[in-house]
Amino acid sequence: MLPSSLSSTSSSWWVSCLRFVLALSLLGVGSGGDPYVYYQWEVSYISASPLGVKQQVIGINGQFPGPILSATTNWNVVVDIKNNLDEPFLMTWNGLQQRKNSWQDGVLGTTCPIPSGWNWTYAFQVKDQIGSFLYFPSINFLKAAGGYGGIIINNRDIIPLPFGLPDGDITIFISDWYIKGFKDLRKTIEEGGDLGTPDGVLINGFGPYHYNESLVPDGIIYETINVDPGKTYRIRVHNVGFSSSLNFRIQNHNLFLVETEGSYTVQQNYTNMDIHVGQSYSFLVTMDQNAISDYYVVASARFSNSTTRDRLTGVAILHYSNSQGPASGPLPDGPDEGDTYFSMNQARSIRWNVSAGAARPNPQGSFRYGEITVTDVYVLLNRPAEVINGQMRNTLNGISYIAPMTPLKLAQQFDVPGVYKLDFPNRMMNRPAKVDTSIINGTYKGFMEIIFQNNDTMIQSYHMDGYAFFVVGMDFGIWTENSRSTYNKWDGVARSTVQVYPGAWTAILVYLDNVGIWNLRAENLDTWYRGQEVYVSVVNPEDSNKRELPVPDNAIFCGALSSLQKQQSHRFTFSESSSVAKLNKRLLLWLFISWTGIIFL
Repeated sequence: MLPSSLSSTSSSWWVSCLRFVLALSLLGVGSGGDPYVYYQWEVSYISASPLGVKQQVIGINGQFPGPILSATTNWNVVVDIKNNLDEPFLMTWNGLQQRKNSWQDGVLGTTCPIPSGWNWTYAFQVKDQIGSFLYFPSINFLKAAGGYGGIIINNRDIIPLPFGLPDGDITIFISDWYIKGFKDLRKTIEEGGDLGTPDGVLINGFGPYHYNESLVPDGIIYETINVDPGKTYRIRVHNVGFSSSLNFRIQNHNLFLVETEGSYTVQQNYTNMDIHVGQSYSFLVTMDQNAISDYYVVASARFSNSTTRDRLTGVAILHYSNSQGPASGPLPDGPDEGDTYFSMNQARSIRWNVSAGAARPNPQGSFRYGEITVTDVYVLLNRPAEVINGQMRNTLNGISYIAPMTPLKLAQQFDVPGVYKLDFPNRMMNRPAKVDTSIINGTYKGFMEIIFQNNDTMIQSYHMDGYAFFVVGMDFGIWTENSRSTYNKWDGVARSTVQVYPGAWTAILVYLDNVGIWNLRAENLDTWYRGQEVYVSVVNPEDSNKRELPVPDNAIFCGALSSLQKQQSHRFTFSESSSVAKLNKRLLLWLFISWTGIIFL
């Protein structure tokens, strides 16, 4: 008979076995393949007062921001998510390429939402990637309430870092923030309104340090970052905000840039860095100052006016372990708030470290992207929001994307007709703007050139799932064929999120070798919600079944495929249809018995 601790249900017993095997996998024991790492997250509303006013935010396992997801190149990641919210939920993994597995991308084009009260298991491999990334909710404006966190993918031991091993690793989240709840903000957007100026800037979910009595009210809790003198830390900074570009700086300390979104960069010092919505950077920061006092850590809004500048400044404290007093005096200066030329020149200075190995031993620069022939060109133009069919919408090339009831990927897999059209125009058309489900028909292993032309008055950030693209050029004005003469065809940085300044263009090159349907979106939360996105379909015409992973056994079905959905037991804390759960049960039993010494009679 089983011990009382194991006599509950067979599912919970297998969960214990699975967790044990996962623990063995982390030590390289068991199946002999790449290791597994397992996370179990509950997504719930929690109360917080980041700007001194109590409000409802989204926490993960009670944390806001959420926990760090940490893995190593090629590891398999299993994240079981229980949706305790009162509406559907999806989590997207900003920058993870989900090789051959767009099913796990966590956006409406590939996945049905996780219903309230359900749990769903994401299972994916971080294939051939290293670096700093993000996760956050992708639907229903939920990101406005939080639910975000960081992702760290470490190098394998056989591939050395292109810099000395830091003494510690620190993650910092910066974001603009509203006191209004996300449902009220969402309603404002749906009714065609403008969100207005944010109420403040958060650092790691906390409001500003009380650096100025007239600007910062009493009672706001601020973030303190504890460090030891003389040590060097890898500080990963993520802009997880709505729409504000933020300038990050640490008083009297240099930011030695080493990595951005999975690419090692040319190493150089900065006194500050503009970080745009959805972007991630890694800096080495040496604690080489005296400890007379603490130091300010600042994230302030760029391109804001004088009336909102002070409100949109987040301040945390860098505290040396031997500090003799609090930080004092004025905040460290950043660039002029309206200087877009400074910001663009800084962005151009960020280049690829072509001699460094990353996920593979060969140098990053061995992929000579500048020598590859471009097969497709898309000029994606955005402009200010406009009324289409009575609603305020944002567009790309005059099309405002609307998500169908049946996700694109499921419709493609099950041949559901009429869900989408492969007719997205490669340039702005001379016709009225419209709402449509039109997507880009990408060429498998083609080399696509995409030019983002920003004809709006606000800076835009764009992100592409499934890929890292090469940022080859940006400038003010209208892009023309002659603009290619300015492209960087050697060490343009490879990343997944790039900014486009107002009245300017940014050009990227991307090699379409990852089969699937991939989201290309504005990271600005308001314009994204109003339709400023498109999907890129990449199909291998010769052998798509072998080159793309099949539909997950735990897939959720909706829309035209709702009849395929089985009712889920809300009691399970592990989705037994995940790839981990398919391990041979005899092996599991043998391992569990060997581990516990239990003999079944």
